[in-house]
Amino acid sequence: MLYYFLYPLAKYHTIFNVFQYITFRTIYAMVTALVLSFIFGPYIIKKLKHMRVGEVVRGDGPATHAVKSGTPTMGGALIIMVVMVSLLLWGNLDNVYIWILSFVTVGMCVIGFLDDYSKVISKTGGLRAATKILAQIIVALIASLALYYTDFDTGVSLPFFKGVLFDIGWLYVPFSVIVIVGTSNAVNLTDGLDGLAIGPMIISAGTFMLLAYVVGHLKIAGYLGVVHVPMAGELAVFAASMTGASLGFLWFNTYPAQVFMGDVGSLPLGGALGMLAVMTKQEFVLLIVGGIFVVEALSVITQVASYKLTGKRVFAMAPIHHHYELKGWAEPKIIVRFWIISIMLALLAISTLKIR
Repeated sequence: MLYYFLYPLAKYHTIFNVFQYITFRTIYAMVTALVLSFIFGPYIIKKLKHMRVGEVVRGDGPATHAVKSGTPTMGGALIIMVVMVSLLLWGNLDNVYIWILSFVTVGMCVIGFLDDYSKVISKTGGLRAATKILAQIIVALIASLALYYTDFDTGVSLPFFKGVLFDIGWLYVPFSVIVIVGTSNAVNLTDGLDGLAIGPMIISAGTFMLLAYVVGHLKIAGYLGVVHVPMAGELAVFAASMTGASLGFLWFNTYPAQVFMGDVGSLPLGGALGMLAVMTKQEFVLLIVGGIFVVEALSVITQVASYKLTGKRVFAMAPIHHHYELKGWAEPKIIVRFWIISIMLALLAISTLKIR
C-alpha cells in the first residue's frame, strides 16, 4: 500500500523515489515484520493461554518433553498474520507472483489451523493424514497451474552447472506440487523442539530473499549465469517479511519456548518456501538450503520403511532430532548445532551462484 500511496509523490519530492526500489522495500518489510511480532507476540501468547490452547505431548516421546505439555501452541498464526500485513504495506501488489505465493501461504495456513483446532481444541486427534495431504496437494496444484498459465518458464536448472536447463513442459506442474507439498511437510516434521524449525526457516527465507533479488535482476542474473525470471525480484519483499516474522517468533519460541507455532505455522512456512524455490527456479538449491528439513523428512521415511519391511528401526526415534535426544544430547545442543549446519548449508547454496 505504501508503494501505491507514497511512490507517486516522487513527482513532488525525490525522497519518495526510494519506494520504487525493491532493496529499500525489502529491508523495511523485514523490519516491519520483526517489530509487529514484538508488539503482538505477548498479546497472542496471553490470548492462547486464556483459551487453553496448549500443546499435546506425545506419550511415546522423550520423557523430557513432559514439561512442554500445556505450552500455548498455534502461535504460527502470528507469523502468517505479520507476513501478510508487512507484505501489504511494502509489496507491489500488481505482481502476479505475489498473489500466487500468498495463496499458497494462506491456503496451507487454513489446513494447519484445521489440523491444530481438531487436535488441541475439539480434541478429535487432528485431520486424517490422507485428508491433510490431499488438501495440501489441492492448494499446491491450484498455485502451480496458475503459475504455469502465466507462461512461466518450465525449465529446471541444476546448481553448479552453467547453462544447463531441462524443459519438462507440463510435467513442471506435478513437479512443483511435489516441491511445495514436500517442503511444507518437511518443515512440519522438523518442528519438534524449541526453536528447531524456526531457526533454519529464518536462514532459508533469508537465502531465498537474496536469490529472488538475483534472479529477478536482468544484469546480475546474466553476470552470474543463472536463469533470469522477470518480476521475481518482488519475491524478495515476501521472503524478507517471512524472515522478519520468523525472527520475531524466535524471540518467544527459543528454549524454553513460551509458545509453539503448530501446524498453522509450519505448513504455510514450508509451503511458501517451496513456492519461492519454484518461482526463483532454484528447486534443487532448496535441497541444499533446506538440508535440515530434508534430513528430518528422510529420517521419518527411512524409519517407517525399515520398520514395515524388516520390523527393525534405524533410529531410536524419528524424526532424527528425537534420536539425538534419546542418545543423551541436551535439547539446546541439538537446536544450536542444527542451526549451525543450516548456516553452513545456506553458504554452500549461495556459493552455487558463482561456482558453475
